[in-house]
Amino acid sequence: MATDYYAHPTAVIDDGVAIGAGTKVWHFAHVLGGSKLGERCVVSQNVMIGPNVAIGNGCKIQNNVSLYEGVTLEDDVFCGPSMVFTNVLLPRAHVNRRAEFLPTLIRKGASIGANATIVCGNTIGQYAMVGAGAVVTRDVEDFALVVGAPARRIGWVSRAGDRLGEDLVCPRTQERYKLEKGRLFLVG
Repeated sequence: MATDYYAHPTAVIDDGVAIGAGTKVWHFAHVLGGSKLGERCVVSQNVMIGPNVAIGNGCKIQNNVSLYEGVTLEDDVFCGPSMVFTNVLLPRAHVNRRAEFLPTLIRKGASIGANATIVCGNTIGQYAMVGAGAVVTRDVEDFALVVGAPARRIGWVSRAGDRLGEDLVCPRTQERYKLEKGRLFLVG
């Protein structure tokens, strides 16, 4: 049966998975049933997705990332190598907490750095950037640049990913932003 996506021969794609055109699933990745991957995604080596995970178009998931039930990636999200999503707040090996999985939403265009941890139940805003090794324990605003453990906002980034100066103009694209009541907005 022909597909319009590529899966490396070592990848495992369970029954009941939907994968969009142009997506590539690489070595030793496993996509569990009920998961939906958009178009033009890259699922790198040793990635585990699902069950029942939703991934938008154009996402890039680097090596050694696991996306558990409850995780949703909107379009154009970048997940750096070995970053971690948790699925329960109070894990214990001897206590079954599958009914306590909390939803985690990563909004359009957000980037998560290598080895970062996203604690379940939080939302990462549009085009936000989570620095490598950061531990996100609360929601992250749109366009925010957060680093550290726990993650704290140290600045703002543009849609292109460049750090914004005090003028709030992207040095790469010249797009202008406006800070209003502690929130950053693209104005043109």
